Amino acid sequence: YEVLPVNTLAAGPQPEYEMSLIVHKYGGTSMGSVERIRNVARRVAKWHAAGHQVVVVPSAMAGETNRLLGLAREITPQPDARELDMIAATGEQASSGLLAIALQAEGVAARSYAGWQVPVRTDSSFTKARITSIDDARIRGDLDAGRVVIVTGFQGVDPDGHITTLGRGGSDTSAVAVAAALKADECLIYTDVDGVYTTDPRVVPEARRMAVVSFEEMLEMASLGSKVLQIRSVEFAGKYRVPTRVLSSLTDPLIPLDEEMRSGTLITFEEDEKMEAAVVSGIAFSRDEAKITLLGVPDKPGIAFSILGPVAAANIDVDMIVQNQSVAGTTDFSFTVNRNEFARAVDLLKREVIPAVGARELSTDEKVAKVSIVGIGMRSHVGVASLMFQTLSQEGINIQMISTSEIKTSVIIDDKYMELGVRALHKAFGLDQAPAAKA
Repeated sequence: YEVLPVNTLAAGPQPEYEMSLIVHKYGGTSMGSVERIRNVARRVAKWHAAGHQVVVVPSAMAGETNRLLGLAREITPQPDARELDMIAATGEQASSGLLAIALQAEGVAARSYAGWQVPVRTDSSFTKARITSIDDARIRGDLDAGRVVIVTGFQGVDPDGHITTLGRGGSDTSAVAVAAALKADECLIYTDVDGVYTTDPRVVPEARRMAVVSFEEMLEMASLGSKVLQIRSVEFAGKYRVPTRVLSSLTDPLIPLDEEMRSGTLITFEEDEKMEAAVVSGIAFSRDEAKITLLGVPDKPGIAFSILGPVAAANIDVDMIVQNQSVAGTTDFSFTVNRNEFARAVDLLKREVIPAVGARELSTDEKVAKVSIVGIGMRSHVGVASLMFQTLSQEGINIQMISTSEIKTSVIIDDKYMELGVRALHKAFGLDQAPAAKA
C-alpha cells in the first residue's frame, strides 16, 4: 500500500464544511475531445461557482497513452522503462493544460501542474511506481487564492527527480491519494458509466446499478476484474476513509448539484446504515488471465518460494495459486498471471526456475478467465459457494481453480464459457432484483 505522511492523512470522516473541498477525476473518455474537455470545464465551473474548492485530476485524452507507447514499441519491442514513463507522462500534461485553458475560457481562474511540480513523490519502479507522499502546500495556496487546481493523474517523481508513472488506471489512484492528502470531503470519479453495476451490462443487460457499495466489496471487485476503478485507488480510499463516488461525465454538465450528488454509486463503509442487505452484491470477471502449471515439482519445504520468489522479484503479479496433493514425493504447482505478463513469466520459469527446482514439465493455458462472486453478506450465509459451483455445473462449465476469502469466491474456467457463467450466476443470485435495504 502507498503511504502518505502522517500530517497529510485523513484520520477518519471529516467534519462538514460550509465550503467543501472536492476532488474530481475525469477519465480518458471524458477528456476525449475538445468539446468533451469544454464540458468538463463547464461542470467544474459549476462546482466552483457554488463555492466549493475544486482539484481536478484528469487522464490523458482517450487513446493517447496507447498511441505514445505504440510509437516507442515501433522503435524497439522492449523500450527502456524510464523512457516509457517520460513519453507516457506527456499525455496527462497535455490534457491538464487544455482543461486549464478551457476553464479560463469559462472565466474561472485555473492552474495546472505536472506530478513533479506538486510534487507527487513515488518510488523508482518505472511504469508501476507507488506513491510515497504528496506535498499539498502548492495546491492549498492556489485553492486559497480562489483557483481551480489541475494535477496530472498517473504520474509523479522519484527521489532522483525522474518522472514516473503509476501503471494503467493510475489516474484513479492519483485522485484518491490527492483527496487523502488534502483531507477532501469527497472524491468524485467521473467516467463513461453512471456507477458500479452488479456486473458488466454489456455481458448481462439485466445488470443493476448499485446506489451504495462497501469499500471491501469494491476492493474485491476491482481486484477481480471490474474495470470501473483501479484497485490501488480503492485501497487508498479505504485506508484513509476517503468518501468516493463513481458517476458519469456524459450527463448534462449543468445538471443541478444536488441531483448530481444523488447519482452514481457511493463507495462507503460496511457499517453504513444505507448498505443494501445482499448476500452477493456483484459478479466480477477478467479475461486477462493465463494459467501456468509446473508438473512434477519436488514436494519439499520452500518449493513455493523457489517458484514464486523469482517471479515476484521480476515484478510479475501472481493471482490464484493451487498446489496439488503430493504423489510419490512430487506435486503439481499452478498459478495465474495477467496475460500481458505471461510471455515474460514463462521465459523466466524456463531460464531460471525449472532448472533450479527440477520440475518435470511446464504446462500453460492462455485461454482461461476468472469469474468471481462478491458480497459482504457471504460472511453470515452458508451455501453461497456451493450454489456457485452448482450453477456452473448445470451449465456444463468445468472449474479449474478455486480461491476464496470471507467475501468472495473466484474460479478459473475456460474463457469461452465466461459470459455464459456470468449470466447464469447473475440470475442464480437474484442480482437482477433490487435487494431490500437494511432496517
